[in-house]
Amino acid sequence: MIEYAHVQAELLSAVELEHAVSSRPIAYVPLGACEFHGPHLPMGLDALNAHGVCRVAAARSGGIVLPPLFYGTGGGHMEYPWTIMIAEPEPIRTLLNTTLGRLQEFGVRLAVLFSGHFADEQLEMIELVEAEWNDAGNAMRVIARAVNMPLGAGLPVPDHAGVFESSLLSNFAPELVHIDRLPSIEEAPSADPGGDESGPHRHEPQHPLWGVFGADPRRLDPAQNLRLLDALVGRLVAEVNEASD
Repeated sequence: MIEYAHVQAELLSAVELEHAVSSRPIAYVPLGACEFHGPHLPMGLDALNAHGVCRVAAARSGGIVLPPLFYGTGGGHMEYPWTIMIAEPEPIRTLLNTTLGRLQEFGVRLAVLFSGHFADEQLEMIELVEAEWNDAGNAMRVIARAVNMPLGAGLPVPDHAGVFESSLLSNFAPELVHIDRLPSIEEAPSADPGGDESGPHRHEPQHPLWGVFGADPRRLDPAQNLRLLDALVGRLVAEVNEASD
């Protein structure tokens, strides 16, 4: 399990935060959702992954990481068990804009909205916050990114509760990834018409991968966990460095 407590804002005193921001005035704001991710992953996976990626990125780029937001909007899982999704984005936008305003007052010069939940509505929301904030001529700049950033060939592709999300979380909280809670792939292979791993049939509770949209997590290769994290963090840090120049 990777720990980067020295960049986590909630664990730092005011003096420590001021020192970190004066050294590199960057703040990461991780977002997620409280959402069903099958029997093998936690409800807060999106925020946990976003927070983990931001912690590693901040350790490399400098700056601080705010606590993750576990509420999100959009996606096709509104009625799933223990999913608590905000139907309209306005409450989240208000929270984000309030946070950005305070960060600017604290001397932050670049705020990074980074979402582990990448439903279209969520991405549109953070991109709108980015555009409106930057168009207002504020001294602090905002960039909005998400875990579905393009990473190139040879790595798991973004999914919902599949290989990608399971592999990414394994870097931060392997004790929360329970592939063994899924039925055996030999006894219950995934029946995907036409090989479609993200089709509507995955919404059926009787499907062995109910609520999983993407590559079968039972085929997860642990050797790829760190490669995926390194590629994602590398891409994010490159964009942060470019935006902060």
